[in-house]
Amino acid sequence: MFEELLSEGERRMHRAVDDLKRDLHTIRTGRASPSILDNVLVEYYGAQTPLQGLAQISVADPRLLVIQPYDRSAIGAIEKAIQKSDLGLNPANDGQVIRLAIPPLTEQRRKELARQVHKMVEEHKVAVRNGRRDVHDKLRALEKEKVASADEIKRAQERLQKITDRVIAELETVGEHKEQEIMAV
Repeated sequence: MFEELLSEGERRMHRAVDDLKRDLHTIRTGRASPSILDNVLVEYYGAQTPLQGLAQISVADPRLLVIQPYDRSAIGAIEKAIQKSDLGLNPANDGQVIRLAIPPLTEQRRKELARQVHKMVEEHKVAVRNGRRDVHDKLRALEKEKVASADEIKRAQERLQKITDRVIAELETVGEHKEQEIMAV
């Protein structure tokens, strides 16, 4: 019974770590990576469509992305969507493909992105703590229903706190790694 609750709580907490990793991939670091375009939605035949569904995105060199639309008529819409995104990139359209030169980040922009990473880490810590709170509430309910003794509940709560601390440390490590990646010149 306790094992099920703790393992479910741990799964939920690790989901927050996975979500953070996925979210951090969308932050531009100065190197070309197709994942920075993951959140770009293109107005295509009246529907908001993810860019990956409309074009092949490849890395030509460390500072250049090449976007080759499957339908050339969508090239203007793709270009407009990239310009409207908050990535700060200017697409170059030659009628066949779109080239995105990734400019080096300024010191100010690096600091801004580092703050954004820190904010994302904090939001995911909250998700981990919410998972801990839910399991903690279930443990207290078991104690009130007299299903388990106070000592068993206390041991389960201590294990839950150790799991929470470990997952939060993992979140901080992931965030620090991304900050170092951003701050590297």
